[in-house]
Amino acid sequence: MALYDKSPNVSHTGGDIMYEQDAHEMHDVYKSTATDQRDMIRMNKPQQLRRNFRFTTMFGFSVILMASWEVILATAPLGLLNGGTAGLLYTNLATWLGFICVYASLGEQGSMAPTSGGQYHWVSEFSPRSCQKFLSYQVGWLGVLGWQVGVAFASYLAATEIQGLIILNHPDTYVPQRWHGTLMQILLLVLCVLFNTFLAQRLHLVEGCALALHICGFFGILIPLWVLSPTANSHDVWTTFSNTPGWPTTGLSCMVGTVASVAPLLGADAAAHMAEELQDASYTLPRILTWATTINGGLMFIMCITFCYTMGDPSVLDSPTGYPFIQLFYNSTGSYAAANAMTAIIIILSFFTAITITAGSSRQLFAFARDGAMPFSSWIAKVRPGWDVPVNAILVIFGVAVLLSLINIGSALAFSIITSLGTGTLTLSYIVTIAIVTWRKITGQQLLPSRFNMGKTFGLLVNLIALGWMVVVLIFCFFPLFPDPLPADMNWAVVVWGGVILFSMFYYIVWGRKKYDGPVEYVRKLD
Repeated sequence: MALYDKSPNVSHTGGDIMYEQDAHEMHDVYKSTATDQRDMIRMNKPQQLRRNFRFTTMFGFSVILMASWEVILATAPLGLLNGGTAGLLYTNLATWLGFICVYASLGEQGSMAPTSGGQYHWVSEFSPRSCQKFLSYQVGWLGVLGWQVGVAFASYLAATEIQGLIILNHPDTYVPQRWHGTLMQILLLVLCVLFNTFLAQRLHLVEGCALALHICGFFGILIPLWVLSPTANSHDVWTTFSNTPGWPTTGLSCMVGTVASVAPLLGADAAAHMAEELQDASYTLPRILTWATTINGGLMFIMCITFCYTMGDPSVLDSPTGYPFIQLFYNSTGSYAAANAMTAIIIILSFFTAITITAGSSRQLFAFARDGAMPFSSWIAKVRPGWDVPVNAILVIFGVAVLLSLINIGSALAFSIITSLGTGTLTLSYIVTIAIVTWRKITGQQLLPSRFNMGKTFGLLVNLIALGWMVVVLIFCFFPLFPDPLPADMNWAVVVWGGVILFSMFYYIVWGRKKYDGPVEYVRKLD
């Protein structure tokens, strides 16, 4: 049963009216199950996207998007700076367990309302009537902006890893420039668009292949590092804490270094934004979120342990490649060919991550525009016949990502500040979403039926742990790496983040409240 019901027959989205689709068409053309059809009818949304994904391929989508063990190789130096090997390992373990609770909580809501809208739709359905419209609008903007900068960051990561590999092989002849990386980034973004448009009907197969590489590549890097590298003493690895920057306490330094482990697991909610392309979504989606996080987090923790044991000389952290893991591969194998092959695995998987983030972010934008929340909503939400993907939304994501990439040419600091917004914006969207459902449970209010029911007591405990963990992440994602930083070392992301929130509030007051009703206004009651 829907919590609210304003229009039992039609739904207004971006000024258009949508009528019920024929159930036979939804099954034969879009591959929807009976449950999928029921969910879409209840939410009063047309089935416009083909449901090509099943459990395995969507599991691959989520796993590749997080790219946990690949990203921890790039971010581990941040944790070693603040916390040392022991601090990095223990915060990595805590992050893994914390995110299992976060995505189990989001999965529970995804089972209640499996929609590309994700967090902003759930906030609309479960918030108090008095504030659902405002909160939903804000969370929608947070999601759109968070995923938009995620596309820019993922493509930047893959491009600069290519640049780092060139530096390793040609240290005396290649002089790296920021614009080199930007051009490679734009090329990768073009390829991401091609994969998400012309190859969209095969995207699920691409994700399946990427999943195989993700697993095989893990062992292809793990085994050579353990076999060929001198390993550190276990006592030293697990007991050595450090506070290199000079924070008041070592514990505080470790918490600042937590961001190194947060980045690899952030963003699994992208699977929720693909819910309208997933068969039997209300059952499959929550299980994908929890299993992908559990397995990916385990791979991340193992790779984190490997990095701490095998990195050898700490000077590897100052590698001219810009990525210590590239230098580590060469130091361990003593072979350019081996280092190139191992790094190529990371680069390919980073590129697949950019493809998946482009897909997830475009669906988030498409859903928000479908509910009339964006400028030019009707154009952005248009799905062209025969394509079965939101091409216009993909093009918008591409255009903005290219503009963001150009910032790096003028200022690497400015680009870093903007791309770091993703952590704060997505984290806040998780907090609001989970807090609202937690409030409903504590106060004994009605929730929609879920095919992923964690039980009354255990489910509430999971929600509370997830909420507490996200609050901790939100606080420390805005800390600088050093106490008393110079202006150039300050984490200015909090300023930009605050500006984004203020802008979205202003935009809501002058425009959004007149055009945006929120998804809950048009859901239907089903007996």
